[in-house]
Amino acid sequence: MFSSKSVTVGFLITLTLVSGFALLYYDFASSGDQTTHSWPMYSYNLQRTGSTEGPVVNVSQLLWKYKTGAQVTSSPAVVNGVVYFGSWDNNFYAVDAKNGDLMWQFKTGGSVTSSPAIVNDRIYIGSLDSKMYCLDIRTGKVVWSFKTNDSVYSSPAVVDGTVYFSSNDDYVYALNAQNGSLIWQYKICDYPSEGTMVYAPSVVDGTVYFGSLDYTVYALNAKNGDLIWQYKTGGWIQANAAVADGKVFIGSNDSYVYALDAQNGSLIWKYKTGGSVSASAEFASGVVYVGSGDFYVYALNATTGEVMSTYKTGNTICCSSAVANGNVYMGSDDGYLYALGNNETPISSSYGFYAIVGICLIGIAAVAACLNWRQYLHRSK
Repeated sequence: MFSSKSVTVGFLITLTLVSGFALLYYDFASSGDQTTHSWPMYSYNLQRTGSTEGPVVNVSQLLWKYKTGAQVTSSPAVVNGVVYFGSWDNNFYAVDAKNGDLMWQFKTGGSVTSSPAIVNDRIYIGSLDSKMYCLDIRTGKVVWSFKTNDSVYSSPAVVDGTVYFSSNDDYVYALNAQNGSLIWQYKICDYPSEGTMVYAPSVVDGTVYFGSLDYTVYALNAKNGDLIWQYKTGGWIQANAAVADGKVFIGSNDSYVYALDAQNGSLIWKYKTGGSVSASAEFASGVVYVGSGDFYVYALNATTGEVMSTYKTGNTICCSSAVANGNVYMGSDDGYLYALGNNETPISSSYGFYAIVGICLIGIAAVAACLNWRQYLHRSK
């Protein structure tokens, strides 16, 4: 029989090892895979790649929907279990990502079509009341606001303590992210004509990818602007591209979602929806998620373009989705923000299985070693 003292020592050793490895595993699963659990700005990052990792989402499963007072065309951001988005009802919302409960809302003086950028517990968001706002992420209180001379549709980019955005007053602005003071402003003298207007570019591996109202997808050398390739679609392109897995995914007003070879622009596949595709495509773990003017959210196989799942909302979808927490979050012109997919935060089952097995084996070995050592000491006396 084992002595009570030896069992106690073995238990303490095992408990220490189990606790240590559990903490290491938790740290790896929660912070080491941050891309799975957050989507902090429009098209995920400053490069506008629209690409992250995470489990495949079945978008046909509605988790919850949150009703606002008007259309939702502001692409959501998701950080620390909260979804942030604006509405044409002049409000900016923060709702719980798990159940859609309202946490707080902030009322501006105009519609909020801008998509938020979240950096260091601050939310940066524009409004058609001509202002750029900085809000406290916990309370929604105004930290500062900056007044331009016209509506702010632009989704801000925050880099190295500076907020960059444009206004319909024909200026591009750079503001101090801490206090909102003006650093510089630049007057755009001649806007491009309607036929050549360019939407938000994606920058990946030294190449700039973007679509235009001239029906064309372009790839340019990021260093010198030289044309690498171009691809002609059948309609206006009002969304930016998702770039991942060696492909460029982009929608067009001709109702198609295109997958092009990122190196040479050749067509890999195209999928026809029932309406214009002005929402940006987003990519996660081999799946392309995109909304259409036919009211549907689509999950498409990124390799083949085949439909994996769909969900029909109550109106046109113009905003892009956020892919986080194993779910897809997307607004619609029916005034709702939708959460689709799996309601549980995903953690890799393979890592969890091996971690548990390893901890058990180490615990057993620790107890055995303790008992053998005590027997050795007993015999040597």
